[in-house]
Amino acid sequence: MQTWFQGMGKGGWSLFRSLATVILLTLIISTGVALGAANYEAPSAKRASEVLPPNLRSGPHFRVQDRVAADGYMLRFTVNSDYGTFTVTGEYGLRKLIREIQAIAALKRTSKGEAFAEGVRGKAQDTVEFAANLIDDPGRTLSSVPQGVAKLFDNIATGLQKPREPRRDSLGAQLLNVSDAKRKIAYDLGVDVYSSNRALQNELDSLSRAQALGSLGLSAAIPYGGGAVVGMSRMSQTASSVNRLLRDESPSSLRNINEGKLQAMGVDRSLTERFLNNTQLSPRHKTVIVACLEKLYRARGRDAFIGFSLQAHDEATANFMQNLAELLAAYQQTVAPILEITAPGIILARTANDTVFIPFPLDYGVWTVRAERVVKKTLARRQTSRPPRVEFWVTGAVSPLARRQLEAQGIQVTEHVDRRIGMMD
Repeated sequence: MQTWFQGMGKGGWSLFRSLATVILLTLIISTGVALGAANYEAPSAKRASEVLPPNLRSGPHFRVQDRVAADGYMLRFTVNSDYGTFTVTGEYGLRKLIREIQAIAALKRTSKGEAFAEGVRGKAQDTVEFAANLIDDPGRTLSSVPQGVAKLFDNIATGLQKPREPRRDSLGAQLLNVSDAKRKIAYDLGVDVYSSNRALQNELDSLSRAQALGSLGLSAAIPYGGGAVVGMSRMSQTASSVNRLLRDESPSSLRNINEGKLQAMGVDRSLTERFLNNTQLSPRHKTVIVACLEKLYRARGRDAFIGFSLQAHDEATANFMQNLAELLAAYQQTVAPILEITAPGIILARTANDTVFIPFPLDYGVWTVRAERVVKKTLARRQTSRPPRVEFWVTGAVSPLARRQLEAQGIQVTEHVDRRIGMMD
């Protein structure tokens, strides 16, 4: 398969604006079909009503602006909320943001409640005394901490020895079990504790400080009723187990767990370190990716995916890498085992049912003029041997023209895969 892509340039192009073009062109080249004159499409802005179901367009505390920017592959949404204006890339990012907005609302209701106010007043002095004693007499102070906290200090020691994980809480927050409480609250609300959403982080910090000090019982603290937070019924078994891991383990502990799994997969130690040290991938991104790759127990080339994921340069592309891994795991679990992964500019998987599987998280893909330009440049490099069947899975949809171009060449396109496999929002 790698020979299909000989001579193709590495890097130098924007991930979202060019990767999908390369995919579509590669599919054309690999089938040995030359293109003649064709119709083309130019990316154009969409309306929210055209691309989103009603529950994602507006709801309690938020409304998506009607104009949606489109680059030919991903959609970019602007969301007005009671807690600020947010811009997110992709429907995946939008679903995640909506869940966070509802969580912020629930947390704010809690912080305004009488139980919260009384609890904070009652424990404020205890907090000051504990912190002072920790400085003046750490031995005696820590001897009064439950023995179960030994694991916490092991994690802190690991964290001091390794590069700092992005969005990891301070040492003080870890010592006071604030971080542990924060992860549990985020888990119960169904949100990402490592989210870059500052409004969400502020509310989680406030409640977790009170919760960690014993001032509130969580069941009484957060009003779950009334559908305040988006449901999690679509979650797969893998997603459920990963979320429990994110709830129970600190970032440093997650690092140790992920490192062990990658070593068991045979990933080179140097590449493992680069992956674990990548600050664009949060502890959650890394944990989901590793858990998904672990499911591909027969697959060679999982290190190729790890290397590919290092291209993540912001939260949107980090989400893209996570979604890619989830699609691979979903194909393994629902269709056929994956035997080999390669990354010649994109992610390709050779499967046990004699198929080349291409996962791609996009919102709306169109057929562009750029495609023909790249085809003319690369047609001379095509191979004459007949490739195996190709399946192209996308989380969103492709235009009617793009679908016709692909299916005319025997390429099976499966749209809206995310609605079937329970991806982690």
